[in-house]
Amino acid sequence: MLKLTARQEQILNLIREAIENTGFPPTRAEIAAELGFRSANAAEEHLQALARKGAIELSPGTSRGIRLIESTTGAPGRGRNTQMALPHPALMQLALPLVGRVAAGSPILAQEHIESTYNVDPALFSAKPDFLLKVRGMSMRDAGILDGDLLAVKKTDTARNGQIIVARLGDDVTVKRYQKSGSVIELLPENPDFKPIRVNPDQEDFALEGLAVGLLRSWN
Repeated sequence: MLKLTARQEQILNLIREAIENTGFPPTRAEIAAELGFRSANAAEEHLQALARKGAIELSPGTSRGIRLIESTTGAPGRGRNTQMALPHPALMQLALPLVGRVAAGSPILAQEHIESTYNVDPALFSAKPDFLLKVRGMSMRDAGILDGDLLAVKKTDTARNGQIIVARLGDDVTVKRYQKSGSVIELLPENPDFKPIRVNPDQEDFALEGLAVGLLRSWN
């Protein structure tokens, strides 16, 4: 059983709730803002302590590179010994297709939409993704999703309110936060310069393509 401080438990619960609600772990800045820290460095110190205790794993170079370590009993930090028996990480990489422009009426993973394939570490994501989508534009800027980022997407046609989703409107694929009230769906941006997209119940060119479960960014 891990011995965590009250603050460490609080941060661990915050990470767990963020992944459950949005598909993403929080950034250091988001943790600091939520818990009233003066800077993201204070959040980083607590994350490093949690990593040393085996409650989480940190992936350097990514703003949301936090992965919970869960055992089959659900207790964090108990799964490390069993993970030692897994194959070398280089053998466990996922081959994810990068989806480009999508034609209306055809499956998003149709061969003609795939621009290339990336081999990535599955530990970077909150759930196993099915494909990558290159983000175009800054409508999700305040959620930390920027133009040119590669969004990891788990294919599904259902979502909960507040989750970040990939949706198709005709031949346009967009990344937004999902909100449904009654039969009306709104696709909400995370940038005040952009307006929400309202989807009518009978709109035939709309399809929910998947949930965002992680992000890759080039730092070059």
